[in-house]
Amino acid sequence: MKPAELTRTINAALPTLRKAERKVADYVLTDPEQVVRMRIVDLARHAGVSEPTVVRFCRAVGCGGFQDFKLALAQQLAASPGLGQIAVTDTDSVREYTDKVFDTTVDNLLKVRDSLDPQMLDRAIRALCAARRVEFYGFGASAPVAFDAQHRFFRLRLATAAYSDPHLQNMSATSLEPGDVVVAFSQSGRTRALLDSIKQVKKRGAIVIGLAPGRTPVATAATIPIAIDVKEDFQLYTPLSSRIAHLVVIDVLAIGVAQRKGPELEDHLVRIQEGLRSLRTG
Repeated sequence: MKPAELTRTINAALPTLRKAERKVADYVLTDPEQVVRMRIVDLARHAGVSEPTVVRFCRAVGCGGFQDFKLALAQQLAASPGLGQIAVTDTDSVREYTDKVFDTTVDNLLKVRDSLDPQMLDRAIRALCAARRVEFYGFGASAPVAFDAQHRFFRLRLATAAYSDPHLQNMSATSLEPGDVVVAFSQSGRTRALLDSIKQVKKRGAIVIGLAPGRTPVATAATIPIAIDVKEDFQLYTPLSSRIAHLVVIDVLAIGVAQRKGPELEDHLVRIQEGLRSLRTG
């Protein structure tokens, strides 16, 4: 197994794992850096399972045993440029915290890339291409992501709108039709107002693409969940890069839609560029 494929393999195996093995998987995905330094007895205790369960989990994800698993995990973490660089302190110089912010963001993007499910991405792209209307919902820090996504897909000749107000989202949801698509953004995956909007959208028979941490209420409620798992603690000096991951995944979806629409869309985008050229100086 290639090192960079291990966490992707774990995520893909989750539905087929036994309940106890899933506990090990959840713990590993939550804190892989700590797991690398653990003995098998330590991982079993922290995950609340037996040592044989840990061994069965390792074999279920393609490793020969616990030591083989730790080696593959260590190799993956070593390939991540931001390992050990996340904590920003109030004594860091401008150069130091600049490097840490960039390294953390790059590291998180690589982890999200390796954990994305291509089948879910393909389902989302197909739904977007077939939609009569595409709308984007997000609150708080996710609101700018929703509006940026609306601009991105508007250029692809789709009828789009973005809403960050719960009342407008509710009115939007009640006007949707079967086959329409809502893309819901949540960095926590637990925003109650967004969950209420998703419920209304599904009542209308529309499709919900949810970009949120895996196994959270938003991801569970979505018709097509796209897991964006970025480990962040929300302290003053911690860079928040989950919104960057959401934007990159939106670019992936937009490129997929553009690819499917083909030459006709390419001509349209060329015309847009020509029209914008007249608005620029020089």
